[in-house]
Amino acid sequence: MFASPLVSEPMAIIALFSAILGVVFWLDSFEAFEPAFKYLPPVIWAYFVPMLCTTIGLTPAESPVYDWMSAYLLPFSLFLLMITVDLKAILRLGPMALFMMCAGTLGIIVGGPVVFALFGPFFEDPVAWKGFAALSGSWIGGTANMVAMKQSFGTPDSTLGPLLVVDVVAGYGWMGVLIFLSAYQAHFDDWMQADTTAMDRLNEKMKNMEDQLRPVTLRDLALMIGLALAATVGAKAIAGTLPELGDPTAITTDTWAILLVVTGGLLLSFTPLQEMENAGASRLGYFALYLLLTSIGAKADLAAVLDVPLYLLAGVLWILIHIAFLLAAARMVKAPLFFVATGSMANVGGAASAPIVAGVYLPAMAPVGLLMGVAGYILGIYAALGCGWLIGLVAV
Repeated sequence: MFASPLVSEPMAIIALFSAILGVVFWLDSFEAFEPAFKYLPPVIWAYFVPMLCTTIGLTPAESPVYDWMSAYLLPFSLFLLMITVDLKAILRLGPMALFMMCAGTLGIIVGGPVVFALFGPFFEDPVAWKGFAALSGSWIGGTANMVAMKQSFGTPDSTLGPLLVVDVVAGYGWMGVLIFLSAYQAHFDDWMQADTTAMDRLNEKMKNMEDQLRPVTLRDLALMIGLALAATVGAKAIAGTLPELGDPTAITTDTWAILLVVTGGLLLSFTPLQEMENAGASRLGYFALYLLLTSIGAKADLAAVLDVPLYLLAGVLWILIHIAFLLAAARMVKAPLFFVATGSMANVGGAASAPIVAGVYLPAMAPVGLLMGVAGYILGIYAALGCGWLIGLVAV
């Protein structure tokens, strides 16, 4: 422990957190560390390493730079993620894929308030519902939505800590189960009497797709960063003129800013700007998102993990409700296990995990998992607001 933080100057903090991200993703590229990152992906290290830095006194628990990162990096990253969306391609995935993803979303929306109604009275934290509202964002689209819901509902960092552990253990534990079940997809499909014709045809088509990525240029960087910064500042300015809505409040000024950049980014995805993905626009967005996550970790209280057992039990029940909705939907439309697994991960894991699971089931279909994960991001921004609002009603 240090008497006072060794790193406290704003630019030095940003440099340290950027370096942590660099080291984490560098280590992730080594085969020797593959087992560690298989169960604890880089996004988790991006949160917990800065938390440890604050715990030992290397960085401060509070700093103006954290507020700046929270205010600007989230809308910046969401805008870049949204302009790269190919909505037409997502729609071409077919009604079954979208139906399964939406069934998983409905399971999370219903499960949230049900679980909190059962466990809420046992939580000592008076605003524990805000942590569950943030977790609903993570489980309807992934990390970006979790951060968006945290900001929208004003979730304290101390409240978020235990829910992040739940996110890892329950969320990634379920991902591990899905990967294990991939060996039995033929048995599942036979049991469901699933029609895999369309999926097999799409799988063959995806095998023939060419990689369109190209080297990033100075023009690309200037355009992506300039547009994202302009959208961020513009959205925040407009949001300041709009009223807060809901009781409990679900649409704050920060929420309006998020909704504006997401909606604006989606509209621009129908323009030639969508081709910025070929230059890595989403990767730049993810970097901003992970850098924001490091600041959230730095503000968190490590002691919060002591409350995990009860939170974890609630999270497991929530996942089980999600699974029940998926299985009911699969039985209804005779969906293959591929769409059950990928539809689930498009919610619980988002664009980071859905392509991994899709690739385990059908290697050529990893891009389909990515598209479904992106669809989960889009749906999650709106659906998680509703889920969080319902959880808030139960908590009142």
